[in-house]
Amino acid sequence: MAINQKYLELLAKQFPTISDVTTEIINLEAIMELPKATEHFISDLHGEYNAVSHVLKNGSGNVKEKIREIFLGRLSMREMNQLATIVYYPDRKIKQVVKTFDSQAEIAEFFTLTISRLVELAQFVVSKYTRSKVRKAMRPDMSYIMEELLFKDTILSNKEDYYKNIIRNVIELDAAPRLISALAELIQELVVDHLHVLGDIYDRGPAPDKIIDLLMEKNSIDIQWGNHDVIWMGAAAGSRVLIANVLRICARYDNLEIIEDAYGISLRPLVAFAEKMYPDNGLKGFMPKLDPDTTHFPEEAKQIGKIQQAIAIIQFKLEADVIKRHPEFKTDNRLLLDKIDYDKMTITIGSKTYPLENTSFPTVDPKDPYKLTADEEYIMNRLQQGFLNSPRLHEHIDFLYSKGNLYTIYNDNLLYHGCIPMNNDGSFMSAVVNGQEYSGRALLDQFELVLRRGYINRSTKERKNPDIDYFWYIWQGEASSLFGKGKMTTFERYYIKDKATHDENKNIYYQLREKEEVAEKIMLEFGVNPEIGHIVNGHTPVKEKKGEDPIKANGKLLVIDGGFSKAYQPTTGLAGYTLLYNSFGMQLVSHQAFTSVEDAINNETDIVSTRRIVDRELERMTVRETDVGDRLELQVLDLKKLLHAYREGKIKQNTTAKYH
Repeated sequence: MAINQKYLELLAKQFPTISDVTTEIINLEAIMELPKATEHFISDLHGEYNAVSHVLKNGSGNVKEKIREIFLGRLSMREMNQLATIVYYPDRKIKQVVKTFDSQAEIAEFFTLTISRLVELAQFVVSKYTRSKVRKAMRPDMSYIMEELLFKDTILSNKEDYYKNIIRNVIELDAAPRLISALAELIQELVVDHLHVLGDIYDRGPAPDKIIDLLMEKNSIDIQWGNHDVIWMGAAAGSRVLIANVLRICARYDNLEIIEDAYGISLRPLVAFAEKMYPDNGLKGFMPKLDPDTTHFPEEAKQIGKIQQAIAIIQFKLEADVIKRHPEFKTDNRLLLDKIDYDKMTITIGSKTYPLENTSFPTVDPKDPYKLTADEEYIMNRLQQGFLNSPRLHEHIDFLYSKGNLYTIYNDNLLYHGCIPMNNDGSFMSAVVNGQEYSGRALLDQFELVLRRGYINRSTKERKNPDIDYFWYIWQGEASSLFGKGKMTTFERYYIKDKATHDENKNIYYQLREKEEVAEKIMLEFGVNPEIGHIVNGHTPVKEKKGEDPIKANGKLLVIDGGFSKAYQPTTGLAGYTLLYNSFGMQLVSHQAFTSVEDAINNETDIVSTRRIVDRELERMTVRETDVGDRLELQVLDLKKLLHAYREGKIKQNTTAKYH
């Protein structure tokens, strides 16, 4: 039997009659004429849960924009701000407002007005979707009431009292807060149809785990891995050198609670070791970057500094093993412990000798500087077991693998976190992966393959996993699309005062991406039409206060580092960029810093956002013109083949299927 015949017979089980087939064709054709739904692009979240959560709730200002479209001239600015806050934080805001009223009549009037306004807003938001999609997005316990209110008759003469009675009974039965919350959640969910996350969920901020929990609730999402995600992916795969990197960064930014509280990995052996081996007077350069709003016991910062120093030395030792196993990585310049004169406490790099800022090396044997001590081996083995056996960590990393890639092509746009490594002449930089040389798209495909395979084959025996060392290279290798620099000068930044040694030499990509022809070359390499496509790039904060423009290459390349990390905001002068792409075109949205959830609720403040049009569609874009439309077109084609087979008698209808 021909494959097409087998496929059509399988399809016939889903659509057993001519009537079923024709109904579905009509449905799909109608969907393709709907306006293109909104895509939301965010990047570099860096553990800042509250700010990220708020931006997702307000759709980068999209909720407030729709409120203005509907209610401008009908509601005051204060009323519009209050309505927006109710959409973002319905439960907490409703409780706060209700406390201000003196009578049940005032409360009932408030609920009636709020429900009516939210219904009107929701009707506007869901107008570009099918009833089926809207129904699936509704909270089940309130879906019947919401359907009746959202899809009410356009001619109200016969049912006006019916709708008023629904709202009146909802209020009398104390169900108004639940309905308001359900409407707010529906608006939040459908004001944006698809979410793109361009990497770096982890590191610096205090709650990357909560961000991933939030992202796991999204119905339609893709993720492009960032360099800070890959070190966590490698740590979860059992890479001891990346476990050390993860711990060092967490200690540096005072976020060790993520390891212990969020992921249940014990740090007790490391803490005890650091306290025993590293003195209080040897912490120069290793004190953590403390949030001024966070309080600590006086000795706690010192303890974190000792942990950071202890794990940094372990990291440098473990890196040597990887470097020696892989001469093709060309990272010998990271072997620095053997360049130290431990008597004079100086280090010679190339032809220059530098004094060391910190002279505490209690666990380094000058005769064999890269050998772990017995205690260090024990600590790393314990930590490796912890990372390999943390259920919540692996739930999160599994999610990153299921929704993530190194790059994504979506609706003619190429999305990636870091860069496409290039040589000075504009050619694509190559690297050797498992004995073969690759560059451009092929290199990224190989990197992704080893990342997936390395995680699947994770174990405590690193040397039996031939792909595990590539996690480290992708974190800091010169030809890595996630690093994009000549070297990672972690050692120099800790130990050498001369800032010339701290220079990491950005890949020429970051200069060449300003040119339209380079952006077009990259798009062609990835099979994207440069006439209509764009590159959306995360990773590098845009220094707006120094005049840098996030729109590059004559509008072909957009940099949208979200700037959520507080550590970057003094440098950039703002809290970064996000991007919206709807049926009317693309809009770049710049944001000021988020204050707090309490400020948003109590004072009805929002992240101040400024929109800038990137591309405007000449005609409003429909679903038919998107990747979803392409898939629907293929489904319609298959259904028409099935319809033909039914009418030709090649496949029998099953008219009794609906009764069984």
